[in-house]
Amino acid sequence: MQRMVYVFGDGKADGNQGLKNLLGGKGANLAEMTLLGLPVPPGFTITTDVCTHFYKNNRAYLPGLEKEVDRAMQKIEELVGARFGDSKNPLLVSVRSGARASMPGMMDTILNLGLNDETVAGLCRQSDNERFAYDAYRRFIQMYADVVLGVSSHHFETLLEQARRNRQVQSDAELGVQDLKNLVNEFKRVVLHETSQTFPLDAKAQLWGAIGAVFGSWMSSRAISYRRIHKIPEDWGTAVNVQAMVFGNMGADSATGVAFTRDPGTGEKRFFGEYLVNAQGEDVVAGIRTPQPINRESSTDSEAKTLEEIFPKTYSQLVTVYRNLEKHYQDMQDIEFTIQKGKLYLLQTRTGKRTASAAVRIAVDMVNEKLIDKEEAIARVTPAQLEQLLHPRLDPRVPKKIIAKGLPASPGAASGTVVFSSEEAETERKAGRDVILVRHETSPEDIAGMDAARGILTALGGMTSHAAVVARGMGKPCVAGCGSINIDYRKQQFTVGELVIQRGNTITLDGATGEVIEGHVPTVNSQVDQYFTEFMNWVDEFRKLRVRANAETPNDVKVARQFGAEGVGLCRTEHMFFEESRIAAVREMILSETRPQREVALQKIFPMQRDDFIAIFKEMKGYPVTIRLLDPPLHEFLPHTREEMEELAHMMNTAVDNIEAKVKALHEFNPMLGNRGCRLGISYPEIYRMQVRAIMDAACFLVTKKDFKIVPEIMLPFIATVEEFKLLREEVVQVCNEVMAQHKVNIDYLLGTMIEIPRAALIADDLAKEAHFFSFGTNDLTQMTLGLSRDDAGSFLPRYVEKGIFKQDPFVTIDQRGVGELIKFACERGRKSAPNLKIGICGEHGGDTETIGFCHRMGFDYVSCSPFRVPVARLSAARAQLAKKEVSSTD
Repeated sequence: MQRMVYVFGDGKADGNQGLKNLLGGKGANLAEMTLLGLPVPPGFTITTDVCTHFYKNNRAYLPGLEKEVDRAMQKIEELVGARFGDSKNPLLVSVRSGARASMPGMMDTILNLGLNDETVAGLCRQSDNERFAYDAYRRFIQMYADVVLGVSSHHFETLLEQARRNRQVQSDAELGVQDLKNLVNEFKRVVLHETSQTFPLDAKAQLWGAIGAVFGSWMSSRAISYRRIHKIPEDWGTAVNVQAMVFGNMGADSATGVAFTRDPGTGEKRFFGEYLVNAQGEDVVAGIRTPQPINRESSTDSEAKTLEEIFPKTYSQLVTVYRNLEKHYQDMQDIEFTIQKGKLYLLQTRTGKRTASAAVRIAVDMVNEKLIDKEEAIARVTPAQLEQLLHPRLDPRVPKKIIAKGLPASPGAASGTVVFSSEEAETERKAGRDVILVRHETSPEDIAGMDAARGILTALGGMTSHAAVVARGMGKPCVAGCGSINIDYRKQQFTVGELVIQRGNTITLDGATGEVIEGHVPTVNSQVDQYFTEFMNWVDEFRKLRVRANAETPNDVKVARQFGAEGVGLCRTEHMFFEESRIAAVREMILSETRPQREVALQKIFPMQRDDFIAIFKEMKGYPVTIRLLDPPLHEFLPHTREEMEELAHMMNTAVDNIEAKVKALHEFNPMLGNRGCRLGISYPEIYRMQVRAIMDAACFLVTKKDFKIVPEIMLPFIATVEEFKLLREEVVQVCNEVMAQHKVNIDYLLGTMIEIPRAALIADDLAKEAHFFSFGTNDLTQMTLGLSRDDAGSFLPRYVEKGIFKQDPFVTIDQRGVGELIKFACERGRKSAPNLKIGICGEHGGDTETIGFCHRMGFDYVSCSPFRVPVARLSAARAQLAKKEVSSTD
């Protein structure tokens, strides 16, 4: 039978870091740290296979598990010199989760397990500290009752608050022994009242209750939400780690903390972290108390007492440990530690969550430090992180009213209306409104609300609190530990001095500075630094797939070039028509009754289009520009209100009734499948002739000036038959020849088609004989293949994804099984007819990481996306190439 339990302790371990899938990240790293000789309390890990069996078999355990757990517990007893459940010399344990992917705070943890009315007396004798023993006991009852028995923690918090008020003290640490004894009894009474059962006192029953609860927390709503947000597969499951307790709450010579081997906010190479004296680990990460900095570098308060000052010897040991761990794992580590009576213990190390800018800087620095190579650096930075890096920051030119300042827990800037619960945040997002979630401190239950909010503000907690860690992972701005705000959930408001901010009021957060600002503050695009530039240079060394941008204004093109675009993959000419200075001429053209009248109107539009193309060609400086001829149905350009119709009638010197009649005549019941795209070019050839003339005239003008070589790429949209393409090609070639003759120059140009109708994909072999290139318009191709309206499917698509009907939204990530098969078929047939056929994608999918990987495998020449997603696409293309290289090397 396969082993189910892996023991670690005293320099020996059954597992190691290579067994991450089986032992989870926490279990594998505890084993690895033990093998490295680091001070890790002994324990054992129950594998993820047990979790998988647990859910497949109605929450039943594998046969033989109990015996393996008993043997493992005996081993811990031998190593610690104490016995589990013994009244004289009790062993206490923690029970914690540990999936293969880090899910901070999303699953359950229970500390101080094994305490009861008898073992607490033994703990008093062991520690010679009655206050500590009863503090541990009341903590255990509260945690166990909440996690295992389902008794809401607020019952216990209310009693704690009442005890503090009776004693006129501020913190739990100031309560006396008798206060804690009274709380233990009151907590038990709460459990009896809420569950109709006494609190379980048998240590073994406690253990199995905790193991079941931790496995059960894998399917908690917060864990499910986290997995959905971070795309973690449900079938991975979690391991359970049972570990001998060490105590940071034994007095002034004990402490607990969290540290990062580099700054998780900036990536700077400095030891960074926080700690609390006389506390347990949950106090730090839950944000219940605002912790102190471990060293002066981590401090923003000159008055703060650092770990380095209070525990200099232990701090020195911790520095040695962090350096060894980072060197061993070759990545920034997030370390949890406890100091018990001056002795250092390590409870966890894991790859640290970091902001996007920190991820890039750490990757670049580690390459330059020769810890990792460039390929590993590219694998370390995800496309999602790079996208976060390009998020906006507050406009420095705009005045702002700063009302409070907290810790800059996660960078970025966001404005929104204030809400005080996760449920409200979710509701408001569904209604399309931006919100800032304001909490005393966040908990794992808030994960869905944090995802819904634009930013997070907490009154408590530090740089390593739940809010900070999760917000950094999500790329959302967060201000934590903002002690100057007083939150009143009942009144739905918070106050800063005399200022009252109510639910629905707008505030702005600056996660880079920790500032809380009243009202809305505009943002500007983030600026890239030298680390970003160096990293992107490495990205371009490895990728094969070219990256273009969808852009139709000179400014869009300029931004695209700044972000490294290698051309324009889609220039939508209709967007140029909507400008105020030209829409009247466009409408005049549409409403004209005869071709000569339309040509008069088109002559007004021609110089505008020509100037547009000159500006775009200039910005692209010789890079390819693919220009799609007019695509949308004509009625989209027409006036919709009576007032607009009257204005147009006056300009055209006609009756308003004539305008209204023409608008009605052009109305279509299903315009998506109506007279649009190439069908317009056939119905009104003068429109496409004007556009082609403008394109070629701009190109010839610049070529005669000898600025640079230009090869315009003219794209015909909505092609369904070869005959359509041939007919329009004749018109295009004729106009191109006329313009080149007029300018007395010859320039190369390409004529291609969008593949957006399924039939076009099926006849790709014939189309490839006529066209120079294919560009897949995956927005319409997805709509027509799946029979979905992109504009209307939002009402049910999320449920389809939730139910697993679609793994992802097919308008975000290409449906590889359906739409992808059509694309594959078209590529294979097209390249069979024309081996040098250029192939690209220009739908919204062109910036999606998974879709880019698919395009790479299909042998595309380029992808095209919005300008701000160009760096993301470049990185995705490089990662796709490295993934292909890795697969090839293992074949």
